[in-house]
Amino acid sequence: MTTFAKIRFYWGAFVISTVVGLGMIPLIHLFPKYKGTIMHKLNRVILFLIGAKIEKVGERDPRANLFLMNHQGIIDIITMEAIENVHWCWVAKKELFEVPWFGKLLQKGDMVSVDRQNKAGLVKLFKDAQECIEQKHRAVAIFPEGTRASGQKLLPFKPGPKFIAQKLKLVVQPVVIIGSKWVLNEHNRTAHNGTVKVIYLPAVDVSKAPKDWYEQIRDEMQKVIDRESEGYSIER
Repeated sequence: MTTFAKIRFYWGAFVISTVVGLGMIPLIHLFPKYKGTIMHKLNRVILFLIGAKIEKVGERDPRANLFLMNHQGIIDIITMEAIENVHWCWVAKKELFEVPWFGKLLQKGDMVSVDRQNKAGLVKLFKDAQECIEQKHRAVAIFPEGTRASGQKLLPFKPGPKFIAQKLKLVVQPVVIIGSKWVLNEHNRTAHNGTVKVIYLPAVDVSKAPKDWYEQIRDEMQKVIDRESEGYSIER
């Protein structure tokens, strides 16, 4: 079973690389006005080819312009692109923009890079997020942990998303993603058929929220993760 799971992982990596390199990037270059739809459709193809299904609980709040999500791997992004036909403005660390295929997709998709080693990185992130929301009318999607978690416990949230939300008086919607690491585990390089569950939690209007709204969101997300992960292995 482990050998088959390893084979499935490399199949999944091949599918993602092929669809991104031969499908998404050329089509986005040729039809820039339809970036969101192209990514939506082709990410659905990726999930189908690797044997993954999506279960959605709740709905995306149309008022929300900043989405906070837990992060366990690339399938998180693929799932969110597949589930909503919107042109998300993803925030990703600068190093990812230099990765073959994926980096080119981030560039062509007009995503936001953040330099975590540079003190001016937060200022740039703020300006880029503001441009996405106010000028391009795109919702910003960010993983507040700043990196992938290896288990079910959320890592401490970075201050950047809170700073942006409060300065711009945004409506923030937390999203919990369950099962993505089971479908494709980048830590131990295994993959399985499975369902990725996307749970939309109630949105928070930061201008009317209590001072500890950011901490409350993290606590609520952790409660949902704990409840949904009961009975599953740590990899789920």
